[in-house]
Amino acid sequence: MKRSFKIKGGENMNRFLDKFFMLILVIGGINWGLVGIANLDLVNKFLGFSLTLTKIVYILVGISGIYGLTRLFKPTYY
Repeated sequence: MKRSFKIKGGENMNRFLDKFFMLILVIGGINWGLVGIANLDLVNKFLGFSLTLTKIVYILVGISGIYGLTRLFKPTYY
């Protein structure tokens, strides 16, 4: 039986990161679904006035995908 020892504050940070990056992945997924179905890019529509903000959102979606991929293969101990 393996035991997992976690730092008290680190567990809360991991939970926050999981939820934050999952939210970004959902936003990115919905956006790309709308681009594919209706040729409607909501991120560009809402942030089109700022190329920098639009790029930041797309970068966050990419980072979230990488983070999600690492979480997919991380063993979970209960």
